[in-house]
Amino acid sequence: METAQRGVAFGISCALGAAIFFSLNDLSIKFLSGGYPLHQIVFLRALVALALTVIFIVPLDGGWSALRAKRPWIHVLRGLCVVVANSAFFAGIAAMPLADASAIFFVAPLFITGLSALVLGEPVGMRRWLAVGVGLIGVILVVKPTGASFTVVALLPVLAAAAYAGLQVLTRYTGMSERASTMSVYIQITFLMVSGGLALGLGDGRYSGSDNDALEFFLRAWTMPDLKDGLIMLALGGISACAGYLIALAYRGTNAAIVAPFEYSALLLAVFWGILIWQEWPTGTTWAGIILIAGSGVYVAVREGRVGSKPSAKRVAGRR
Repeated sequence: METAQRGVAFGISCALGAAIFFSLNDLSIKFLSGGYPLHQIVFLRALVALALTVIFIVPLDGGWSALRAKRPWIHVLRGLCVVVANSAFFAGIAAMPLADASAIFFVAPLFITGLSALVLGEPVGMRRWLAVGVGLIGVILVVKPTGASFTVVALLPVLAAAAYAGLQVLTRYTGMSERASTMSVYIQITFLMVSGGLALGLGDGRYSGSDNDALEFFLRAWTMPDLKDGLIMLALGGISACAGYLIALAYRGTNAAIVAPFEYSALLLAVFWGILIWQEWPTGTTWAGIILIAGSGVYVAVREGRVGSKPSAKRVAGRR
């Protein structure tokens, strides 16, 4: 019993640590989004994360033999899903409050539940369908699609959540159960290839000058960072690698129904950073949406743990 309790405590600690690192990742990218292009930040982050993963994490997680992929094309598709999820989310936080974007992205587990039923035919009870509906109401409250302040940018985190859900459903469909280090390596390689290609096409800033902050984040020219920003970019690689590894450890030995609720601490951190640095105070409607999204996500995670379903809330290394 004592060993089991220690295992649960370890899993929760890893989930909380991962939430902190993920929030620092989002905070740093939002901070850099006003002066550098997304593809530059992602390229440097992936370069450092790949190096750290290969040097430190791979030896701890099965060694070099674990990197052999039986179906590499699946890894390519998975990597592209993560790239779309990351790009959409990061473009969103460049132009909207951090807490709003984070709350909308956390609807992903509910999307996974719905897609698993519709695409894979997995049984989903009425209670979980109701939870999905409640979560979507929360998204509407945060996005405010009929409000005067609504912009299409608010849909970017929705796209990010959908892409991440597609990644999870693809993983289930193919029956993949790769090690965290294997998934992380191939995802970081995909990041390098896509961001490198974007840098070649957009890195000179030929299309720069948009008034839309999210679009300009893609089109801005590569810029030599000053010392402070350069260190932040390099640190992002370590933050990304640590976050992915910690969340993999959290789910490896602990029931997802126990671990998943603690991931939502990242939402509170997003609110905290937004208020502290950018004075982004959530409105009452936004708070209501955050509560509905987080509450429904936690309910789905706990419910799936009880009925023995595959956990929709389980994260993948490199999700952000």
